[in-house]
Formats: sequence, structure tokens, C-alpha cells
Amino acid sequence: MFTEHRTQWLGHPVADFTSEVVDEPIDPTRIYRLRVDYDSDMSFAELFERFVEQGGAAEVPAIIIGMWFADGAEANDEPVQLLAGARDRLSKLRGIFFGEMLSEESECSWIEQGDVSPLFLAYPALEHFRIRGSSNLTFGSRLRHAALRSLVIETGGLRGAVVREVLAADLPLLRELQLWLGTDDYGGDASDEDLAPLLAGEVFPHLRRLGLRNARRQDHIAKLVASAPITERLHELDLSLGTLSDEGAEALLASPAIARLRRLDLHRHYLSDDMMRRLTAKFPHVDVSKQETPEDGDFRYVAVSE
Repeated sequence: MFTEHRTQWLGHPVADFTSEVVDEPIDPTRIYRLRVDYDSDMSFAELFERFVEQGGAAEVPAIIIGMWFADGAEANDEPVQLLAGARDRLSKLRGIFFGEMLSEESECSWIEQGDVSPLFLAYPALEHFRIRGSSNLTFGSRLRHAALRSLVIETGGLRGAVVREVLAADLPLLRELQLWLGTDDYGGDASDEDLAPLLAGEVFPHLRRLGLRNARRQDHIAKLVASAPITERLHELDLSLGTLSDEGAEALLASPAIARLRRLDLHRHYLSDDMMRRLTAKFPHVDVSKQETPEDGDFRYVAVSE
């Protein structure tokens, strides 16, 4: 699925900062993606240092960390420590996207993440954090952050341990949470019990946008959310990229809380034509684009797995 790099994020255009452009001036109205080139002799540490030394780097609103190692298999320890250590030189940073790699650079399940908690300690004013890949990912034993407003974890299989860490976090201003649940073939073992505090509305009192995306059990997730207390206070719900069929959609149609949403994103699904018509007739702000067809009878797969 990840075939193109982002060209915009958080309302800003994205520019690449690679070994080919290390001498170009930094435009503080842009977000920069730092990534090493396959054919470059420059290490990520050298590239990063060239970036933070540039005039204007201290003013950039957000940063994207792309390929930090030529084969994508190196753990994230070095880029995490480099970014955390540069907090005084990146003082305006409000957004971090860690691991934005294309499939040709590294499949999502191959990205070696690790402990990202130093980033939250280093940037107390951080508002947006997005990460791709969950192999060995941890947010630490007790994440606390007073400013974070959005948290997105893109995976082909999200471990229950990571879900438990996130839901145990103290994030009083969090308004958006996306969990890409994925499939058990790639470590996605998050259970109903892991999600229970979230669905019960026991965490994140200001949460208004929830995504439980890319799930092999998307029908089951739809049924849970349709009757969950959390849905009563949501403005937007995203159940896209998974294996949603008419079975899960029936639960959504029957839910008064779903009917009150301002936006319902179901794109990339396995809904029938008739169900798509019923959903669009009842929910004026639903997205049912990108209809998929089951393979070999009724085999349905998520958008991102490997």
C-alpha cells in the first residue's frame, strides 16, 4: 500500500532532505523528510547533523524520519537518540512522523522500531506523533505527555502489549487516536480485553476522532464500536482498510451513535453494492470508496500486512 511518499502533512508541504540536497537552505514553512539514499555514502547521523546545522531548521514545525539505514532493517535506536538530543535545536517541533518508508524501501512489518519514549520526554510541546511499523515498538512503562493531540500507529499487525501501553498512557489532550490492528500473521494479537478501556470510554476524555483500521477482524470491530460508550462522544470514526463486509455494516446501520457522527470512513472494504447504497442513504458523510472483491470464495485481506 505504501507506494508514494507524503507530499503534505499537518497542513504543510513536505520536502525531502537527502544527501543530494544537504546544502540547500531550509524553508521553515515546510516539513522535511530525512532519509538516506541507497547509493549514498552519507550515514543517517551525518545527514541529520547537516540538517540541524542549517539555518531555519530550528523553525520547522514537524519532521518526518524516513529510511535511516540502507536495507531498512537497522533498529531505530540511533535516529531516536539523535532526534531526542537535538531538542534545543528543533525547538519549534510540534509533529514527528517516525518510519515513513515505502514498501520498496522496507515493508511495514520489516521496520525495526524500539523504545520511542525518549522523544516524548525531549519534546514536551509535541502535538502530533505518527509511527509506521511496530516490530519491537514500545512507548515505555508509563507514557505521560501533556500536549499530545494525535497519535497514529500504522502497522500490519499491532501487538496487544503496545495497545495496553497506549491505553495506560496519561494523555489529557489527546483528540485523535489511530490504531492499525492488522493481522495475527504479522503479530496483530490485540484482543477485545486490550481494547476494552478505550471502547468503554474510560481513557482520553477529549478523544473525538478514533480509527481502528486495517483490521482482519473488521466486522467484529464494527460490532464492538457500534454499541461502545466511546462512540457516543466521537465526531469521526475510521474503520477503513480492513475486511469490513455487510455483516459489520449491519451493526453500524443499527447504531444511533454512528448516525450522529460527522464523518464515517469505511473506504477500502468488501461491502456489497446494496449495502453501499444503504449506508450512503443513511449516513451523508460516509466514505465507501474502494470496494474490494473477495478472492477464492470469501477470502478477504487487509490493505497492509507484510
